[in-house]
Amino acid sequence: MQWWCSQLYKEWSWVPQPYLGVWLIVGALVASRAVALRRWKARLGTPGVTTRQRWWFWLGVIAFWISSDWPVGTLGAGYLLLVHMAQYLLYTFLAAPLLLLSMPEWQMRRLVQRLHLHSTLRLLCRPLPAVLTANIILLSTHAPWTVDTLRVTQLGSFLLDALWLIGGFLLWLPVISPMEEFRVKNGPLRCIYLFGAAGLTPMIPGGFFTFSRYPLFDTYEIAPRVGLSALADQQIAGAMMKVGSVPVIWIVITVVWARWAGAEERASREALKAARAAG
Repeated sequence: MQWWCSQLYKEWSWVPQPYLGVWLIVGALVASRAVALRRWKARLGTPGVTTRQRWWFWLGVIAFWISSDWPVGTLGAGYLLLVHMAQYLLYTFLAAPLLLLSMPEWQMRRLVQRLHLHSTLRLLCRPLPAVLTANIILLSTHAPWTVDTLRVTQLGSFLLDALWLIGGFLLWLPVISPMEEFRVKNGPLRCIYLFGAAGLTPMIPGGFFTFSRYPLFDTYEIAPRVGLSALADQQIAGAMMKVGSVPVIWIVITVVWARWAGAEERASREALKAARAAG
């Protein structure tokens, strides 16, 4: 049994092939969450999380499991570039933000302090460093040389998936971080950051993949075919990269903008009431 998905160099089969590493990580996430909540409740007598955060956690774990295990992980590692692209979208725009939303502030603060990451994250969560970091991870992990080098081994494939998940956390921290000091405080600036970091840059490599006249990735060109030619597979993957994140980005931008506008309106009403009372 393999511990992580990688290129297999054999004909595709629909026989299930679970990966031990994926199940161990899922088990570790669930167990660590349960232990942390049990200790919090024993100490303070409160649940420590909301019902919504509980749902976010399980949805995030399911998104991680689906994108890592058979069949998505296997197809993405060595058969179809479009599934590889679906993995990237699931890690970055579903699993990472859901897991962030599920984390209460006290839990994240404890984790950051334990790993001594506070000053590093304060720097990386500023708009410009955050945009640069997100784009570097995006472009470097989709370069043909990177993919062809890492996908051939289990360790390399695991590293690629881990970079996507870490990149997703770094991308979303300035927008939805449980810790206020990591969030961009200005609502419109958060919207501009998210659009620039995740809405524009994917169109560059996505355009290359879509309009290239020949396959760019050896991994998926020499792989046994699963219903599509290598070039058609690459063109679909390019289209997914260009537009796959758009629905999530615009939903979040709309929510952030609406909350900011509502807060501004409430502040204006309070200021007007205070002025009338003083007058």
